[in-house]
Amino acid sequence: QVQLVESGGGLVQAGGSLRLSCAASGRTFSRYIMGWFRQAPGKEREFVAAISWSTGRPYSADSVKGRFTISRDNAKNTVYLQMNSLKPEDTALYYCAAALSPYNANVRTLQYEYDYWGQGTQVTVSS
Repeated sequence: QVQLVESGGGLVQAGGSLRLSCAASGRTFSRYIMGWFRQAPGKEREFVAAISWSTGRPYSADSVKGRFTISRDNAKNTVYLQMNSLKPEDTALYYCAAALSPYNANVRTLQYEYDYWGQGTQVTVSS
């Protein structure tokens, strides 16, 4: 069982930055694919970014590519989402997710591929 707790959300002006953190419990964190998803009001939850076991295989959605960076610190059981050049359309509830994958290092982009979810942290970008 893995518990995920997100933090770092808040209110920021357009063009600003935020860094989200997701702290995970469990001893096998290094074998989880970690991802970030978001859900804006009235919209379905969508993929934002994911990272494999090592920091060398991050992947992000086209809508955030070049602005958001996912990273992880396996020693701290934490995954991060650095968000720069924020836009009002980035306003959403951001969720951290974990996919147990001890034998396959490929990142995941689909919600059903993830086994555990956090409660979410709100990001609001004002214009």
